[in-house]
Amino acid sequence: MSRLNGKRADAERDGLKVNVAILGAGSIANAMATTLNAMIKDPRYSGLVAPYAVAARDGARAAAFAKQYGIPVSYGSYEELAADPNVDLVYISTPHSLHAEQAILCLNAGKNVLVEKSFTANATQAAAVLDTARETGLLCTEAIWTRYMPSRGIIDRIIASGAIGEVHTARANLGYPIFDVPRLADPALAGGALLDMGVYPLNFIDMAMGPRPIERIITAMIPYESGVDAQSSTMICYQDGTMGVADCSMVSVSERAGTVWGTEGYLVCNNINNVESVDVYDADHRLTKRHSIPEQLTGYEYQVASAANAILDGNGECPEMPHTDTMRIMRLMDRIRSQWGLKYPFE
Repeated sequence: MSRLNGKRADAERDGLKVNVAILGAGSIANAMATTLNAMIKDPRYSGLVAPYAVAARDGARAAAFAKQYGIPVSYGSYEELAADPNVDLVYISTPHSLHAEQAILCLNAGKNVLVEKSFTANATQAAAVLDTARETGLLCTEAIWTRYMPSRGIIDRIIASGAIGEVHTARANLGYPIFDVPRLADPALAGGALLDMGVYPLNFIDMAMGPRPIERIITAMIPYESGVDAQSSTMICYQDGTMGVADCSMVSVSERAGTVWGTEGYLVCNNINNVESVDVYDADHRLTKRHSIPEQLTGYEYQVASAANAILDGNGECPEMPHTDTMRIMRLMDRIRSQWGLKYPFE
């Protein structure tokens, strides 16, 4: 058990913060380090978390990263990081194919984990991680930032208010030409568009529609030259007659829109990957209201704060992304890949 799990009163009395460590020193790790440094300067979070350590497989790289961001401790191996008794929460920022192994390492070492999306490469790996989390009694949550952002609450309230009537359809897309990033083209690292970008449209649809029994899935994929998925389109038909449509691409730019259609109107989210505004239209396509998004530090602060609060309260999951939601999305992506006939080399 971590030193702070379920000990909010002790932490507040002793002025202790949740020490966050970053496992991996790639591009997303830089975003997290920037976030943590912004959080310690913000009165909303300054008493909650502290950037504490970073680990990479190269000690010099980890040391340079720590120096750049003012992080006190650096390690040249993940095992050393996991063994540090002062680490409370490990943010895992490595490729998808490594998440399960590293999350289990940290959990078994008594560390809570915040695992970057996609949570793992497949549902079997995800189940193994969550089984370990339950056995250790530690927090384990998926770091898909759109689940934690205020925009999610705005969308939920619009739908619940009946402003667009009864919801029947949700659509979302995300595409960036980033095929030249080596890990995205590598099957051994679970590369491809689905786990990196397709996970966002699928989560958008899942949040908008809620968990509903699926009747069938209709999906098509265009492969990249290395064999991973370059772009795809997926239609989810639910048993109650509603549907969701998700598109993703790592070879082209999309408008990144998310829409929810109802009997009385529809809503449009500008940029599902980091919602900039939510517009509500009536049945005559008139804009009835534009919902602005609260100013944020980087957008990653919400998931960090949620994880830290869960640790202090002794909770094993975050309400924004409970384990059942993570498993549902992982099984859905497995099902989609199965229809494509796409397997990773390690499967």
